[in-house]
Amino acid sequence: MGTALLTIKMMPESPETNLEEVEAKAKQVIESLEGKSPQFQKEPVAFGIISLSASFSIDESLETDPFEEKLKTIEGVNSAETTDFRRAFG
Repeated sequence: MGTALLTIKMMPESPETNLEEVEAKAKQVIESLEGKSPQFQKEPVAFGIISLSASFSIDESLETDPFEEKLKTIEGVNSAETTDFRRAFG
């Protein structure tokens, strides 16, 4: 099978959510589900809230739902949604 690049955007519960802790836990979750080389990016949303997007590679035969569901269970995460899924070439 081929490789796909997946990006999931996580919204914190509040502006006080520690995004460094969320990022560390998200990395563990992604790697436990066979995601590889996670990269994280923070983006201001509104009212002091900053979203955290995780981009990583997976085997394209894997479903995205388990990643979203598991990331939603991280303390301080309000929601997790796939924002990009594309086949990687190379």
